[in-house]
Amino acid sequence: MNSLPLQENLKKYTAIESCPVRNVISRFSGKWAMLILCVLSENECIRFNAIGKAIPDISPKVLTETLKNLEADGLVNRKLYAEIPPRVEYSLTALGKSLIPVIGTMIEWAISNFETIAHRRGVTE
Repeated sequence: MNSLPLQENLKKYTAIESCPVRNVISRFSGKWAMLILCVLSENECIRFNAIGKAIPDISPKVLTETLKNLEADGLVNRKLYAEIPPRVEYSLTALGKSLIPVIGTMIEWAISNFETIAHRRGVTE
């Protein structure tokens, strides 16, 4: 494993500006971003309201904010059509598509371990 002393090993997390966990992973690992990325991965392009219907417990404000963050990070494309009323479609960028296999692995792990974790939380059906 890692032979660095504990303090040296943990240093990478203390550099606020350069920590990948704080600055990259945390942006897409939240509850909503992960679900939105999954919805986008299953659709070539999709409109805002369709994403909202696929994730009915997300508010329009949070959906808008999360999509803006994902777009700013280069994971999502937003295409505005000059129509009346305006039509906006979202899709994954190449960078976003490259993240989907990683998310897929996490989803497989969650499915495989859900019962154990739910049991430990005291959640029963």
